[in-house]
Amino acid sequence: MSHQKKTVVLGVTGGIAAYKALDIVSRLKKYDIDVHVIMSNSSCEFVTPLSFQSLSQNIVISDMFAEPKSWEIQHISLAKKADLLLIAPATANIIGKVANGIADDMLSTTVMATKAPVVFAPAMNTNMYANKIVQDNISKLKGYGYDFIEPNSGRLACGDNGTGKLADTKLIADIVISKLHTCKDLVGKKVLVTAGPTIAPIDPVRYISNRSSGKMGYAIAEEARDRGADVTLISGPCDLEIPFGVKFLKVETNGDMLCSVLKIYDNMDIVVKCAAVADYKPKKYAKEKIKKTDKEFTLELEKDNDILYELGKKKKNQILVGFAAESENLLKNAEAKLNKKNLDMIVANDISCNDTGFKSDFNRVTILTRNDKFSLDKMTKKEVAHELFNLINKLKR
Repeated sequence: MSHQKKTVVLGVTGGIAAYKALDIVSRLKKYDIDVHVIMSNSSCEFVTPLSFQSLSQNIVISDMFAEPKSWEIQHISLAKKADLLLIAPATANIIGKVANGIADDMLSTTVMATKAPVVFAPAMNTNMYANKIVQDNISKLKGYGYDFIEPNSGRLACGDNGTGKLADTKLIADIVISKLHTCKDLVGKKVLVTAGPTIAPIDPVRYISNRSSGKMGYAIAEEARDRGADVTLISGPCDLEIPFGVKFLKVETNGDMLCSVLKIYDNMDIVVKCAAVADYKPKKYAKEKIKKTDKEFTLELEKDNDILYELGKKKKNQILVGFAAESENLLKNAEAKLNKKNLDMIVANDISCNDTGFKSDFNRVTILTRNDKFSLDKMTKKEVAHELFNLINKLKR
């Protein structure tokens, strides 16, 4: 996301999940987003306006007819100021009001007056949510271009089990951040990203792998998604949360990854091979667990598939980006890989640095194209992903 400060208007309506909206405010503030909260009268029965005021550091508006804090007409002022309007939790009441053009309080009038995207995150009793009137209102609003973050299933506050729980607050915040991304230059493009390590099994309990965490690849997939691309993420074994809004395939071995990549490679516009794929595998796989003995054990390895080389040979119109994790001769080795594997771009990072690379949330890379090189100082992996796609877009031209 660009560093230009964004404004989110958060509408909080009267449901038990109103307290969860405090966490949404907290998460958005961490991204330096200016959050203005409008509370319905009934939501004030669940959470105090002071709680939202303390977290948002802005005056909370609830009463449409209260004495204004300034000479602005507040619902018009906020409607114009908003880059996005989020209603969380959204009750059946506010969904019904907006769907039928009723504007009788500060929140509903602001929704009617804004030209910003409006996102509803419903939360209500499961029978209410399933009610045909509510579902018709949701369908009607979707038809008008309003977005919905679907509720979760589980045990509700009333004791019922079913769909109606407010979506996870992290997911809601992540979706808002994604929608606020200023670059939407990959709309209509298909992007394939590979991430994480692969494993080379030795026997049913042992394998060879590497220290890749997958963080860089996942950040690249998220950046492509936020720019509007249709993203497929093929990942080796990782402990990371699967990003929302991407097609996700989990693989284990080099062979699995090659097979999955080749199935969709021809249809892709941009391919970023960030995975740390095993170069070697045991020559023989032991079907039974290898028992410990007093003798030394020698493991014979053979070369495994060079996926990037194969993709370079088959490349037609795709932009193909590789990664080079090196511990010496960084640029020389990266340039050789760029040429040998017929890449358009390669991202070189020095794995000997203690403050970046594996497991870290930061990276320090040099990006090489056929004609140029760009050195990026230490930055978050999300920022590296942002810069990477800026350069990819220059190549596209």
